[in-house]
Amino acid sequence: MSWQYASTHEIEKIIKSLKSKNTGGYDEISTQILKLGAPYIIPPLTYICNAILNSGIFPDRLKCAIIKPIFKKGDGQEIMNYRPISLPTSFSKVIEKLIYVRLLDHINTNCILVNEQYGFRTQSSTEQATFSLINNILTAMNNNLKIGGTFCDLQKAFDCMDHKILILWYSRKVQNSNCILYQKVTLNNNTNNSSSSKWEMIKNGIPQGSILSPLFFLLYINDLPKISTKNNSMVFLQTIPVY
Repeated sequence: MSWQYASTHEIEKIIKSLKSKNTGGYDEISTQILKLGAPYIIPPLTYICNAILNSGIFPDRLKCAIIKPIFKKGDGQEIMNYRPISLPTSFSKVIEKLIYVRLLDHINTNCILVNEQYGFRTQSSTEQATFSLINNILTAMNNNLKIGGTFCDLQKAFDCMDHKILILWYSRKVQNSNCILYQKVTLNNNTNNSSSSKWEMIKNGIPQGSILSPLFFLLYINDLPKISTKNNSMVFLQTIPVY
């Protein structure tokens, strides 16, 4: 895998594509502030991004994110009924998007993702997964074959990811790979010590709200269809985010 260096034009385009928000990460620099200061910081930011691509090392200070628990449904006293939204720094979003474009291009060029994977992919949808499933069932019925189905509902899928497994897969592609992330939970919109936890290292899971997280999850479960085909079975991977 070879990384193409970024240009100032590409960094400017990425910054403009970010949603303008007043809230930021732990550094309190929002995307709105980043856009306002873009004309003054694009050249040095481009240099930093290219240094990251060249070394393969993501700065530790950009691996820290604030977690905002968003209530979904049910009992408000149950922790499981809250969705942890990650708020990374605005600068990390720029670098993530830069890496995402290059990683996705490498994946598509080398046909790494299996055809059975329908989630988080352009030109793929739940409707296509449903059509493929029904088509295979009807084909089996026409050939007088037995049909069986197993459906797995993996709740909090992103939180279940094992860093060691992810690194084992990814370390075959690049050098200096690691997955050390830090986070702290903040309640309401306050960042003072009374409403925030201490910084802790994430040992499992990938942040919800990160640009790279969905792509990492696809790679994480990409080998499932390869295993199942040994038993002449079909697998359709469709990840549906529930809010």
